[in-house]
Amino acid sequence: MGWVNSRRDLGSLIFIDLRDREGITQIVFDPQIEKVSHEHAHILRNEWVVAVKGTVSRRLEGQENASLPTGDIEVKVTELKILNRTETPPFQVDGAVDASESLRLKYRYLELRRPEAFNTLRNRHLIASCIRKYLNGNGFIEVETPFLTKSTPEGARDYLVPSRVSKGLFYALPQSPQLFKQLLMIAGFDRYYQIVRCFRDEDLRADRQPEFTQVDLEMAFVDEDQVMGIFEDMMSVTFSEILGYQIALPIKRLEYREAMDRFGTDRPDTRFGMELKDITDIAAGSDFRMFKGVVEDGGVVKAITIKGGAPAFSRKGLDELGEMAAGCGAKGLAWIKLTDNGWQSSLNKFFGDGDKAAVNEKLDAEPGDLILIVAHNRKIVNESLGVFRVEVAKRMDLINTDGYDFVWITRFPLLEYNEEAKRLEAVHHPFTAPVEEDLPILEDYPEKVRARSYDLVLNGAEIGGGSVRIHDLAIQQKMFSILGILPEEAQLKFGFLLEALKYGAPPHGGMALGFDRLVAIMTGVSSIREVIAFPKTTSATCPLTNAPSSVDNAQLKELGLQLVGREQHTLFDK
Repeated sequence: MGWVNSRRDLGSLIFIDLRDREGITQIVFDPQIEKVSHEHAHILRNEWVVAVKGTVSRRLEGQENASLPTGDIEVKVTELKILNRTETPPFQVDGAVDASESLRLKYRYLELRRPEAFNTLRNRHLIASCIRKYLNGNGFIEVETPFLTKSTPEGARDYLVPSRVSKGLFYALPQSPQLFKQLLMIAGFDRYYQIVRCFRDEDLRADRQPEFTQVDLEMAFVDEDQVMGIFEDMMSVTFSEILGYQIALPIKRLEYREAMDRFGTDRPDTRFGMELKDITDIAAGSDFRMFKGVVEDGGVVKAITIKGGAPAFSRKGLDELGEMAAGCGAKGLAWIKLTDNGWQSSLNKFFGDGDKAAVNEKLDAEPGDLILIVAHNRKIVNESLGVFRVEVAKRMDLINTDGYDFVWITRFPLLEYNEEAKRLEAVHHPFTAPVEEDLPILEDYPEKVRARSYDLVLNGAEIGGGSVRIHDLAIQQKMFSILGILPEEAQLKFGFLLEALKYGAPPHGGMALGFDRLVAIMTGVSSIREVIAFPKTTSATCPLTNAPSSVDNAQLKELGLQLVGREQHTLFDK
C-alpha cells in the first residue's frame, strides 16, 4: 500500500513506482497475469493511494535499478484497489523542490511525503532515541515539568496564557525548565533530564523558532568538569551511532576572553585557521594618524591573514568587506596585498621597512597573501574581524564541510552593562554561579567577575550552554541586589526558589542542548525549520493552520479580556 510516485503506461504493460515511508517499489500490471487490474491501472495518477497484491519477482537481467534498494525486484500485480484519489497537488512531490517555502509550509503534509523531508524527521527520532538511551543508562531520571507556569524574566519575552478561573492573572509558557530543574536537585533527584519544548516570543531567523526543543539536564554534587564530561560522552556516543563519526575527546576548551581575542566571537568555527592577531604595538609606531588616534584612545589594531587571498579579492570584493565592517560599527577596513615587490596598499607610505617586516612576521604573511586590518575599540574590532574570517572562509571554500569540530567556551563574564537600560544584566541568567576566586570582587567590580558557565560550539554554531548554579541563598540574594532587583521584587518573581534554597540545596549544575540545531547540523540542512514537523515562518506564523488567528468574542469574554486598539473579527461575528 502507498502512493503512486510515478506511472509509465506502455500499453501492454503499465509500471508504477509505489512509494511508502520505506521507499519505492516497482509495480507491474500485465494483462496476461491479471486483466481487470491492468485495465484499472490506466486511470492511475501521481499521488493516488492504492493497494496491490501480487508476486515479488526478480527483474529481467539488464533491467535492474542500482539506485534503488528494491531495484532488483518488482511486484507483478494480481489485484488492485484504489483507496483514494487526489486533486492535482500544488507542487510536484516527486522530483526537484520547485515551490516557495511559504507554499511548502502551507502544504507541509505534502512536503513531508518527500523522502528527503521524511528521512530528516526520522533521523531526528533516531538521534532523540540515542540520547534517551544514553541518559537512561547513566542514572538520569526523565521528569516532565509544567508548561503553564509563572512568568519570570529570563532574557526573552514570555508567551502569556490568560487564566479563565483567575481572571486578570496569567500563566507563562516556559522559556526553559530552569527553576524547576533546580528544584528537582533540591528535591534529591540527583540526575534529571527532559527532551522538552520551550517557548520564547522573540524575533526569528533561520535558527530560531517561537517553540523549540531542548535536551535539558541537571546534576547535583557536581562541578563544571563533570557536567561537561557527560555531554562530551553523550555527543561521542550519538555521533558514533548515528553517523559513524568519531569525535576527538576530550573536546578542546577556550576561555571566553581567549576565544574573543583569537576568533572574534564566542562561537568560533574552528574548522579552519585565520586567527586574529594583535598588531597594536606596531601600528602605534607608524605614521598612520588613524591608527595612532585609536591607540591613544585605548583602542586596538588587529588583523587576519588570508593565505593566497591577494589574487582572490578584487577591489570590488574588498569594498564589499568594507561595507560589512561599517555594518559592525567599524570606521573602515584597511588591507594589504603582499607581492614579490612588497606591500600593495594605501598604508605603504605610513610604515617603515622595519615595521612592515614586523607586521609580516607577526601575521605570518608572504607574497600572495591578503591582510585585513581593523582599528577601533576591542569589541568592534573582534566582531568585525570575526565576521570577515567566516565570510572569507566561505568565499574561498576553506571550510571542511565533512567534519564536525567541537569546542567548549568557558568562563563567560557573569554580568554585562546594558547601555540602554543603564544597568547590569546577567550574561546567561541570574542563577549562574560566579567563579569562586572572583567572589571577593563581586560587589565592587561585578563586570570583572567570571561565571562558572560553559557553551558547547559545533562548526561555529552554539548548540548548548549551561552553568554551575548558585545554591547559597546569601549569594543569590546578593546577585539580585547587584542586578537592581529589590528584595520585594525578588520575592514576587522568584520567591518559591528563594524559599527552596533555605532547605538544604546541594551544589548543582546543568546544561541545555539545542536539539533542533543539533539535528540540523547532523542531517546537513541549513535551517532548523527543516527538522521540525510543522514549523513557523520568520514572522512566527503557521501557513498550514493560519495561526495566530482571531478567536470568538465569547472566548475573550470568558477570560475577562477585551481587545483594545484593534477590531476583533471572527467567523462568529454577526
